[in-house]
Amino acid sequence: MGKSFRKTVVEPAASATIAPETSGASKVWVYLYRHAAEPWTLAIATHATPGSDQLSLGGFRIAPEERTELPSFRPDREAIELAVGMEEKVYWSRLIRVGGPLTQRDFGRIVGGKCVLEPTPDARIGCPRDFALLDFAIDCLNDCAATAGIHVTTGQDLGHGVMSDGKTQSLQYLNAGFPGSVVADTSMPTAAGNYQVLRGMLRAFDIVLSRATVGLIGVGHIGQRILDALCGDGARMLAVEPRSAKRAEIAARGVRVWSPEGKGDFLREPMDALVLNAAGGSLDPDTIERCTRNERLSVICGSENLVMPDPTRAPALQHAHKVFAPTEFGGMMGYLTAVEEYLAYVAGEPFRIETLLDAARQLEPICFAATKQVRDRGFAMSFEDAIRELAA
Repeated sequence: MGKSFRKTVVEPAASATIAPETSGASKVWVYLYRHAAEPWTLAIATHATPGSDQLSLGGFRIAPEERTELPSFRPDREAIELAVGMEEKVYWSRLIRVGGPLTQRDFGRIVGGKCVLEPTPDARIGCPRDFALLDFAIDCLNDCAATAGIHVTTGQDLGHGVMSDGKTQSLQYLNAGFPGSVVADTSMPTAAGNYQVLRGMLRAFDIVLSRATVGLIGVGHIGQRILDALCGDGARMLAVEPRSAKRAEIAARGVRVWSPEGKGDFLREPMDALVLNAAGGSLDPDTIERCTRNERLSVICGSENLVMPDPTRAPALQHAHKVFAPTEFGGMMGYLTAVEEYLAYVAGEPFRIETLLDAARQLEPICFAATKQVRDRGFAMSFEDAIRELAA
């Protein structure tokens, strides 16, 4: 029986030409798999050197329609860009020594990566051909593990859910065929990390959550958890959410909510913080400009991947006296959950998600100190530089 795929190995020099605007793309390897008969493509992008025995960490993304419909979409480019973002998460977590006990032990082996699967509409999760799509992905992941000399470890990301049989979870199906695909609900610790980053940053502005107004862009798995936590704190909430049914659910709680078309009006509302957890691209140039004009806005954070299409615009926020914590920093707890679960599996030890919730609490004092440093220096330094200085 022949293989279900055709494979191309893309070396780092070629990755830099695929994603020329992505700083760090020149260090990324891509294992590009195309189905032999269907227009399905899986791109496995990684900073792991072939034969290195390194752990390549990053979620398994089934690219959503809002990404695949973009004229510039390519699964290999998307995977490269996301892998670079994952490497930044690894960098920050290693720098500040945040993570579970097994991760702390193996930090030296961990690098950033990402898996991006481009489906057809009839093969998305919950659609008739979803099992065939994931069988293809499992074949590819096992081939990569057998031939590349690295350990691909994937976790929860966009596009997953209950499959067409009405009972099987897509991550569980992947895990049954490829143990490197872990099943923990990473939205819980990721949201906890978001929350602790936000709490520390606002504290540096002498703003307590019970008196804060917080805007959310994206109320999916992570955003919902943040909304629940902040409502519990008594914060006044505002939200942008593309799904009409979800907007109705949010509005029923007394939260003002806008569709993406109303994002401009949302950004004119007085708010203390903006938390970003949508599918990507939330900090486009127009949004950044509107943020700079919102006098009350002080803090911008979240865990959204590919949040800023043009990273060169980030200094505009600093110049407007807004403190922006890179979303790679706020999103590190997701990858840290996946690696901890995988290392526990390899060691034959029980995995406890509570260890990641404990680790997330370490982000609050770090983000408080970094934000205070930025303020004390008259916004003459970035949040990132403050973190590096504090960690030195």
